[in-house]
Amino acid sequence: MFVISVPFLLWTCDPVFAAKSKTFVYCTEASPKIFNPQMATDGPTFNASAQTVYNRLVDFKRGTTEVIPSLAESWTVSQDGLTYTFDLRKDVKFHSIENYTPQRNFNAEDVIFTIDRMRQKSHPYHQVNGGVYEYFSAMEMDKIIKDIKKIGDYRVQFVLSRPEAPFLANLAMDFASILSAEYGTFLLKKGRAEDLDTTPVGTGPFVFQRYVKDSMIRYKAHPDYFLGKAKIDKLVFSITPDPTVRYQKLKRGECHFAAEPSPTDVAAMESDPNIKVLHQPGLNVAYLAINTEKPPFNDVRVRRALYHALNRKAYIDAIYLGHGEVAKNPMPPTMWGYNENTKGYDYNPDQAKSLLKQAGLAKGFEVELWTLPVSRPYNPNGKKLGELMQSDLAKVGIKAKPVTYKFATYLDKASKGEHTLAQLGWSGDNGDPDNFLNMLLSCAGVKAGSNMSRWCNKKYTDLVNQAKQTSDPSRRAALYKKAQELFNTEVPWVPIAHSVVFKAMGKNVSGYTLSPLGTENFYGVDVN
Repeated sequence: MFVISVPFLLWTCDPVFAAKSKTFVYCTEASPKIFNPQMATDGPTFNASAQTVYNRLVDFKRGTTEVIPSLAESWTVSQDGLTYTFDLRKDVKFHSIENYTPQRNFNAEDVIFTIDRMRQKSHPYHQVNGGVYEYFSAMEMDKIIKDIKKIGDYRVQFVLSRPEAPFLANLAMDFASILSAEYGTFLLKKGRAEDLDTTPVGTGPFVFQRYVKDSMIRYKAHPDYFLGKAKIDKLVFSITPDPTVRYQKLKRGECHFAAEPSPTDVAAMESDPNIKVLHQPGLNVAYLAINTEKPPFNDVRVRRALYHALNRKAYIDAIYLGHGEVAKNPMPPTMWGYNENTKGYDYNPDQAKSLLKQAGLAKGFEVELWTLPVSRPYNPNGKKLGELMQSDLAKVGIKAKPVTYKFATYLDKASKGEHTLAQLGWSGDNGDPDNFLNMLLSCAGVKAGSNMSRWCNKKYTDLVNQAKQTSDPSRRAALYKKAQELFNTEVPWVPIAHSVVFKAMGKNVSGYTLSPLGTENFYGVDVN
């Protein structure tokens, strides 16, 4: 039987918990960057905000990439694909928090406030807390959304400047979470606009209560949630970066769910009668981003040399313990539009040396190698992967110096292009190839900060732009396959792996559903 341990009781110091309310503890791998998913692209932030506090107009059916109604009850799309009209759900209540009680329910004003904040530079919140909206900008939503019209209190119309095949799925993504316009106005009057992104108010299943930086986040169930109150009364995120420590806390009953278990612990977890482990092929890719703006990596011969120098099969064996496969494309093979015919680059140190010699670098060079500071679904051990990469690069004359930062800092600096080589990865957000090929590698992604290789190839960008502007699936797939061929020729990344994703939890946890999108949502979860 799964039992809450004495240390955990002492840690919570919560009289409500002591009164036997159901508290669910999630041992997460990293701190959120912020509590507004508009301003992030990382899983820890999405889990701590979009999946707990907020809802979107549409959502993904649990465990799938099927788009279903959420704050919008229904929608219609015009024949030319340029007008989306949403009928909104009524009687949806926003959260009450300390020092703020909403005076009205969700309506069309909140949709317009949310989208306009990202698209209009004149919006009073546009520049608050940095004013960077990576997803929105990288997907060119500011150009695609020509106008938003309030048709009534519960009807909103999006007018697009061009057809956009993945538009509906895009609105189901975390960055499109709906904020409260009334709360925004309240904070402006109080002179506390920054709180909109750090003390969130949404319509979601859990109400934000408190964040202790790099330690824990506390939520309580939203009593008036429009889909019904959550089965658990309180939700605690215990921020625990070390996967071994997360496993030990799971064993001791100090958490009910451990994020991103290390592959080295999976066999032991599966043999423990108090722990259950779920797994599925990840909709993800791990990669080494090459900053193509910085010499010598502005020379494609050097990028190809790097690709040949890295023994990626050995990484699958040592880091993933076989629970993954070597990547050759920038999107996973389980996704439609995947190009089976690209060849990738084999492990060939001699060829790497030859290419370096052709580039005038026969004596090698020194470079920083940024290693991921946290375990992620696509990369369970960035430090060890860095050591293996460092060894491989030394064999061809490249002296790599490992460098890392706290996760939020790491992502922030990489998005600004401060790195030369950086381990990164991506879990798909909406099941569409556009989410990988456009978001991570287009010219718009360079400006938005999501294209970490800073590779702006107009031919490539034209291909992915054509693909998302046609509704013919076979035509779209053909264009995406051509884009993958160009990626393979130009090598802005070294693709590393597509991993199997594991989830570990106590045997007494029920109602959890694995998401192909890599995020964690604990609505519907119970502790028996």
